Amino acid sequence: MTNIKKVSELAGVSTATVSRTLKNPELVTENTREKVMKAVQLAGYRPNWLATSVKTGKSNSIVVLVPNLVNPFFMRIIEGIEQAAQEKGYSVLLGDTQGKANRENEYASMVLTNRADGLIQLDHSFPFSANDATLAEKVPMVSVCERIEGERRYPFIELDNYAAGRALTHHLISYGHSRFGIIAGQRTSQIHHDRLAGIKSVLNEEGIEFSEDMLVGGSYRIETGIEGVQELLKRDTPPTAIFCFNDDIAIGALYELKRQGLRVPADVSVTGFDNVKVSAYMDPPLTTVDQPAYEMGRRAVDVLIQLINRQPLPRTREILPFQLLERGSTGPAKA
Repeated sequence: MTNIKKVSELAGVSTATVSRTLKNPELVTENTREKVMKAVQLAGYRPNWLATSVKTGKSNSIVVLVPNLVNPFFMRIIEGIEQAAQEKGYSVLLGDTQGKANRENEYASMVLTNRADGLIQLDHSFPFSANDATLAEKVPMVSVCERIEGERRYPFIELDNYAAGRALTHHLISYGHSRFGIIAGQRTSQIHHDRLAGIKSVLNEEGIEFSEDMLVGGSYRIETGIEGVQELLKRDTPPTAIFCFNDDIAIGALYELKRQGLRVPADVSVTGFDNVKVSAYMDPPLTTVDQPAYEMGRRAVDVLIQLINRQPLPRTREILPFQLLERGSTGPAKA
């Protein structure tokens, strides 16, 4: 195995600096960190994390719970998590939970048995079983996008979904739309409540009545978009604009609108949320909200490692900026 001395020679720094960079990267400059990590790659060096874990009582691993690995938005978050974790000497264990409590419980228990040092949750559920709930109170855990439901408060990294909902609504109203449909994702999540509250607030300000008939859906799947459009078009006064609570839903909506002979945006405007890569290549390209998913993942690792090292957090809530991307799927309301 290539030793640490070879890495120090390639990086032009001392062995102590190499060790410090691998164990506590926040203590060295970004330039030094880049030189050392490049040298580690060139040398093929693999730190002996097992020996370190015996000495420190840490596994140098973190668990990431993902409700659906197929979702490209989650993959962008995971990309940020993986990169930041590697830089800080941690390995990442991915748990594809499919939203099932028993899977969440199994993966989460790894932190309680010292097989992992902390946990990042990408869903809104509390991942520990009822039997483990008391033990889990002091577990280092961070949530991304969602807030973990219940009375327990854990740090979270999120978007201002309320403001994003308002921005989308202002955008559509500026085109003269007044008949809306909403195809939602998980209705029990805070994301749902915040985005819907943002939409409702602007409708109220503009004197447009909100009706429960506007709201359909209940999962973040392409099929939800297809079924949602079918349901909305049965209304006595079908919408001229449809909010979709993620891009997968919007992709399904675009497909079904075209299948039914409607033009987007000439007949119906459609908005998404997340800005997954394919959204820019749809026909028409999808108007959506860009979330800084990669940066969310990186920040989650930073916060989690602070918790693992029992360092005080300056704040427990971080709100990252969004950008409304206007593309071809939205336009003037049909006269």
